[in-house]
Amino acid sequence: MSRTAFLLCLLLLGEFAFAETIFYLHGRIIEEEGPRPVHERFGLYDYPAIVEALAADGDLIISEVRESGTKAHEYAQIVVDQIEELIAKGDAPESITVVGFSKGGSIAIYASMLLNHPDVNFVFIAACADWVSSYPELIVSGNVFSIYEESDTLAGSCVSLAKRNEELSSFSELAISTGKEHGAFYLPASEWVDPLLVWVRSRKR
Repeated sequence: MSRTAFLLCLLLLGEFAFAETIFYLHGRIIEEEGPRPVHERFGLYDYPAIVEALAADGDLIISEVRESGTKAHEYAQIVVDQIEELIAKGDAPESITVVGFSKGGSIAIYASMLLNHPDVNFVFIAACADWVSSYPELIVSGNVFSIYEESDTLAGSCVSLAKRNEELSSFSELAISTGKEHGAFYLPASEWVDPLLVWVRSRKR
């Protein structure tokens, strides 16, 4: 399903017995510096550890290090194509979740709009920044969970984005307060990983 060099698919609970399928879309710094970069302000971004934490409940995790300079809207279409392939093969849409952080969150926002499916789930992590207001045509769909850090000066609430679609299947939001700014999501901290996984489970019908 993935095209490029670094694909992480953690296959748990037997060869094909997956509770859910989770796409994890990382932040921009990993495009430039690889899977464990150290930011001068936010510290270590431990991408492999995050993927492992998201797989803790026995899910199939689909994730890769994107190429440098990847365009968000173009990559979003790749994600949409993968989701449509899963659904065509018989996966329940409500068992599919796209999790995106920072630039990955931007990709997740575009994917939500392009897919326009009421039952697929999307988690936007530190994704809604000033750029969102510059694109009023962005109308997200599905079940959406937004997570942001209160001390983060780069991104905040997605409420205004969610309000653009009066028929959005569901929307909820969590503000965490670690004082770690954007770096709050660089490690698999329980403050955001635990509620994310609880929310994913709640989508299962």
